[in-house]
Amino acid sequence: MLSGITYTSRESLFRPNPVIRRGTIDGTAIVLRGPRQIGPEVLALTAPDAGDLVVDISHSGISTGTEKLFWAGEMPPFPGMGYPLVPGYEAVGEIVESRAPGFKAGDRVFVPGASCFGEVRGLFGGAASRLVTSADRVVRIDPDLQAEGTLLALAATARHAIAGLGNQTPELIVGHGVLGRLLARLTLAAGCPPPTVWEINPDRAAGAEGYPVIHPDADSRRDYNCIFDVTGDSGLLDTLVARLGKGGEIVLAGFYAKPLTFAFPMAFMKEARFRIAAEWRRDDLIATRELVEAGALNLGGLITHQSAAADATAAYGTAFTDSSCLKMILSWEDMQ
Repeated sequence: MLSGITYTSRESLFRPNPVIRRGTIDGTAIVLRGPRQIGPEVLALTAPDAGDLVVDISHSGISTGTEKLFWAGEMPPFPGMGYPLVPGYEAVGEIVESRAPGFKAGDRVFVPGASCFGEVRGLFGGAASRLVTSADRVVRIDPDLQAEGTLLALAATARHAIAGLGNQTPELIVGHGVLGRLLARLTLAAGCPPPTVWEINPDRAAGAEGYPVIHPDADSRRDYNCIFDVTGDSGLLDTLVARLGKGGEIVLAGFYAKPLTFAFPMAFMKEARFRIAAEWRRDDLIATRELVEAGALNLGGLITHQSAAADATAAYGTAFTDSSCLKMILSWEDMQ
């Protein structure tokens, strides 16, 4: 059992392994101290309370949406924003101590981040070798689900965007990154017609499974009932409105750092509708896990890069600047 955990603030310091000593638990975390100032540091964790779990993380993912904005210093005002912070909301690992009913040491779980680093903000707090988190935030996963388990958050995001009363599945998806691919796969898993996917980057045009990926210039359709945009490009709305049919809907499923604007006349004539898909909820995560375990949703072929967490500084640069990198995963297993 791990007990008596306290927090002690640390200056930037990296040791190759978490240090466990009487009264404290130290874990290595990725700390973003300012734009492009990122790297591994040793931090002490807050003490677990009743209902908490201590989890040793094996893999965590790097988000090229919100995390890239924090890294670049381009994130608009956001609750909890501020440096220093520990990024990451895609982590999987093994419970090493449970203070919550229904979980035990040895269970493999998905963790959508944590806030257990004292004065260092946990936004989103998943990129660390060890986490202390409330049990109601995690979900148990198949022990065989390794690095691909980190993709459950993006899969749940895609599921949240298309699930729910009155929501439509996409006919057109703009962007063939990981989220766009998961949207397409979920659409097919729901038994719906294959969506068309737009992609302008040749490096990302390949890898489709049962749906076409084309350049927008090669698409003459202007009657789409439902368009999902996952690019985060705030300048696309007029282009997308022009591709809608009467009464069509545009779903904003990316994260947009700049204000969104559109010309009213075309949207007026189309009677266009706009919907914002927010972050996933717990029921989305559970439903997505069940789809994966049933074999209805394939998470394969989406991770293109992996790196040891010790090399995180370079890994984040690659994830955010290399267009061939769909998904970068950090491995923490050498730090346990």
